[in-house]
Amino acid sequence: MQDERTFGPVQLLAVAFEGSRFKGEILPELERLKNEGFMRIVDLLVVRKDGSGGVAVLTATDLDWEEATQYGAYIGTMIGVASGVPDGAARGAIAGAAELADGHVFNATDVERLTSVVPDGSSIAIILLEHLWALPLIEAIERAGGYELANDWVGPEDLMRLGLRREIERTALDGGLIE
Repeated sequence: MQDERTFGPVQLLAVAFEGSRFKGEILPELERLKNEGFMRIVDLLVVRKDGSGGVAVLTATDLDWEEATQYGAYIGTMIGVASGVPDGAARGAIAGAAELADGHVFNATDVERLTSVVPDGSSIAIILLEHLWALPLIEAIERAGGYELANDWVGPEDLMRLGLRREIERTALDGGLIE
Protein backbone atom coordinates (compact mmCIF):
# COMPACT_ATOMS: atom_id res chain seq x y z
CA MET A 1 0.00 0.00 0.00
CA GLN A 2 1.18 3.53 -0.71
CA ASP A 3 2.18 5.90 2.05
CA GLU A 4 -0.50 8.55 2.64
CA ARG A 5 1.88 11.35 1.67
CA THR A 6 1.77 10.02 -1.88
CA PHE A 7 -1.65 11.60 -2.31
CA GLY A 8 -2.28 15.32 -2.19
CA PRO A 9 -5.35 17.10 -0.88
CA VAL A 10 -8.45 16.46 -2.96
CA GLN A 11 -11.03 19.09 -3.83
CA LEU A 12 -14.54 18.40 -5.08
CA LEU A 13 -15.49 21.08 -7.61
CA ALA A 14 -18.97 21.27 -9.11
CA VAL A 15 -19.78 23.69 -11.93
CA ALA A 16 -22.86 24.30 -14.07
CA PHE A 17 -23.33 25.89 -17.47
CA GLU A 18 -26.22 26.86 -19.66
CA GLY A 19 -25.94 24.76 -22.79
CA SER A 20 -22.45 23.48 -23.41
CA ARG A 21 -20.51 26.71 -22.93
CA PHE A 22 -17.22 24.98 -22.32
CA LYS A 23 -15.83 26.99 -25.26
CA GLY A 24 -12.87 24.65 -25.48
CA GLU A 25 -11.07 26.40 -22.60
CA ILE A 26 -11.65 24.22 -19.54
CA LEU A 27 -10.21 20.88 -20.61
CA PRO A 28 -7.04 22.47 -22.07
CA GLU A 29 -6.55 24.40 -18.80
CA LEU A 30 -6.95 21.22 -16.77
CA GLU A 31 -4.44 19.54 -19.07
CA ARG A 32 -1.98 22.42 -18.64
CA LEU A 33 -2.25 22.25 -14.84
CA LYS A 34 -1.74 18.50 -14.99
CA ASN A 35 1.29 18.76 -17.30
CA GLU A 36 2.89 21.35 -15.01
CA GLY A 37 2.45 19.01 -12.03
CA PHE A 38 0.02 21.23 -10.12
CA MET A 39 -2.90 18.82 -10.04
CA ARG A 40 -4.42 15.72 -11.52
CA ILE A 41 -7.97 14.63 -12.11
CA VAL A 42 -8.95 11.82 -9.77
CA ASP A 43 -12.34 11.71 -11.48
CA LEU A 44 -14.41 13.89 -13.78
CA LEU A 45 -18.08 13.49 -14.65
CA VAL A 46 -19.90 15.80 -17.06
CA VAL A 47 -23.60 15.44 -17.78
CA ARG A 48 -25.10 17.54 -20.56
CA LYS A 49 -28.75 17.74 -21.55
CA ASP A 50 -29.69 19.25 -24.87
CA GLY A 51 -32.83 21.35 -25.31
CA SER A 52 -35.00 18.28 -25.83
CA GLY A 53 -33.64 16.35 -22.83
CA GLY A 54 -31.13 14.16 -24.68
CA VAL A 55 -28.24 13.27 -22.37
CA ALA A 56 -24.51 13.07 -23.12
CA VAL A 57 -22.05 11.87 -20.47
CA LEU A 58 -18.29 12.39 -20.35
CA THR A 59 -15.97 10.78 -17.81
CA ALA A 60 -12.22 11.09 -17.38
CA THR A 61 -9.44 10.33 -14.91
CA ASP A 62 -5.69 10.83 -14.82
CA LEU A 63 -5.19 7.71 -12.70
CA ASP A 64 -3.96 4.55 -14.35
CA TRP A 65 -5.19 1.19 -13.04
CA GLU A 66 -2.41 0.83 -10.48
CA GLU A 67 -2.82 4.38 -9.16
CA ALA A 68 -6.60 3.98 -9.00
CA THR A 69 -6.44 0.75 -7.01
CA GLN A 70 -3.79 2.19 -4.67
CA TYR A 71 -5.89 5.31 -4.17
CA GLY A 72 -8.95 3.15 -3.51
CA ALA A 73 -7.00 1.05 -1.02
CA TYR A 74 -5.83 4.21 0.76
CA ILE A 75 -9.36 5.65 1.02
CA GLY A 76 -10.77 2.24 1.97
CA THR A 77 -8.18 1.84 4.73
CA MET A 78 -9.19 5.17 6.29
CA ILE A 79 -12.87 4.22 6.11
CA GLY A 80 -12.08 0.78 7.56
CA VAL A 81 -10.11 2.24 10.46
CA ALA A 82 -12.92 4.69 11.20
CA SER A 83 -15.45 1.83 11.27
CA GLY A 84 -13.79 0.41 14.38
CA VAL A 85 -14.45 -3.19 13.36
CA PRO A 86 -11.71 -5.82 13.74
CA ASP A 87 -9.54 -5.94 10.61
CA GLY A 88 -11.44 -2.87 9.35
CA ALA A 89 -8.33 -1.34 7.78
CA ALA A 90 -7.47 -4.51 5.82
CA ARG A 91 -11.05 -5.11 4.71
CA GLY A 92 -11.47 -1.45 3.80
CA ALA A 93 -8.28 -1.50 1.73
CA ILE A 94 -9.49 -4.49 -0.28
CA ALA A 95 -12.97 -3.03 -0.80
CA GLY A 96 -11.57 0.39 -1.75
CA ALA A 97 -9.12 -1.07 -4.27
CA ALA A 98 -11.93 -3.07 -5.88
CA GLU A 99 -14.25 -0.04 -5.94
CA LEU A 100 -11.75 2.14 -7.80
CA ALA A 101 -10.39 -0.60 -10.08
CA ASP A 102 -12.26 0.96 -13.00
CA GLY A 103 -10.51 4.27 -12.28
CA HIS A 104 -13.64 6.17 -11.29
CA VAL A 105 -15.05 7.36 -7.99
CA PHE A 106 -18.26 8.56 -9.65
CA ASN A 107 -20.53 5.71 -10.68
CA ALA A 108 -23.78 5.04 -12.53
CA THR A 109 -25.81 6.24 -9.53
CA ASP A 110 -23.98 9.59 -9.68
CA VAL A 111 -24.76 9.84 -13.41
CA GLU A 112 -28.44 9.15 -12.67
CA ARG A 113 -28.52 11.75 -9.89
CA LEU A 114 -26.91 14.45 -12.02
CA THR A 115 -29.12 13.60 -14.98
CA SER A 116 -32.21 14.01 -12.80
CA VAL A 117 -31.23 17.51 -11.64
CA VAL A 118 -29.61 19.11 -14.69
CA PRO A 119 -32.18 21.18 -16.59
CA ASP A 120 -32.68 20.71 -20.34
CA GLY A 121 -30.20 22.85 -22.23
CA SER A 122 -27.62 22.77 -19.40
CA SER A 123 -24.48 20.96 -18.31
CA ILE A 124 -23.07 20.03 -14.91
CA ALA A 125 -19.53 18.87 -14.20
CA ILE A 126 -18.17 17.41 -10.97
CA ILE A 127 -14.43 17.04 -10.66
CA LEU A 128 -12.24 15.51 -7.97
CA LEU A 129 -8.95 17.41 -8.25
CA GLU A 130 -5.85 16.23 -6.43
CA HIS A 131 -3.62 19.17 -5.55
CA LEU A 132 -0.11 17.85 -6.20
CA TRP A 133 1.48 21.27 -5.58
CA ALA A 134 0.64 20.88 -1.87
CA LEU A 135 2.61 17.65 -1.34
CA PRO A 136 6.01 19.28 -0.66
CA LEU A 137 4.39 21.67 1.83
CA ILE A 138 2.57 18.82 3.61
CA GLU A 139 5.79 16.81 3.78
CA ALA A 140 7.70 19.82 5.19
CA ILE A 141 5.03 20.30 7.88
CA GLU A 142 5.27 16.61 8.80
CA ARG A 143 9.09 16.71 8.92
CA ALA A 144 8.81 19.66 11.31
CA GLY A 145 6.50 17.62 13.54
CA GLY A 146 3.44 19.64 12.65
CA TYR A 147 -0.03 18.47 11.78
CA GLU A 148 -3.09 19.98 10.17
CA LEU A 149 -5.65 21.60 12.46
CA ALA A 150 -7.98 22.92 9.76
CA ASN A 151 -8.09 23.18 6.00
CA ASP A 152 -10.78 25.41 4.56
CA TRP A 153 -11.10 27.14 1.23
CA VAL A 154 -11.97 30.81 1.58
CA GLY A 155 -14.15 32.23 -1.17
CA PRO A 156 -15.07 35.80 -2.05
CA GLU A 157 -18.31 35.55 -0.07
CA ASP A 158 -16.33 34.57 3.05
CA LEU A 159 -14.09 37.61 2.64
CA MET A 160 -17.15 39.83 2.15
CA ARG A 161 -18.71 38.49 5.38
CA LEU A 162 -15.43 39.07 7.24
CA GLY A 163 -15.17 42.62 5.89
CA LEU A 164 -18.78 43.35 6.75
CA ARG A 165 -18.33 42.04 10.29
CA ARG A 166 -15.20 44.16 10.76
CA GLU A 167 -16.98 47.23 9.38
CA ILE A 168 -19.85 46.70 11.83
CA GLU A 169 -17.37 46.32 14.70
CA ARG A 170 -15.44 49.44 13.60
CA THR A 171 -18.64 51.47 13.31
CA ALA A 172 -19.79 50.29 16.73
CA LEU A 173 -16.42 51.23 18.26
CA ASP A 174 -16.37 54.65 16.55
CA GLY A 175 -19.91 55.34 17.65
CA GLY A 176 -19.14 54.48 21.27
CA LEU A 177 -21.43 51.46 21.23
CA ILE A 178 -18.60 49.16 22.25
CA GLU A 179 -15.98 50.07 24.80
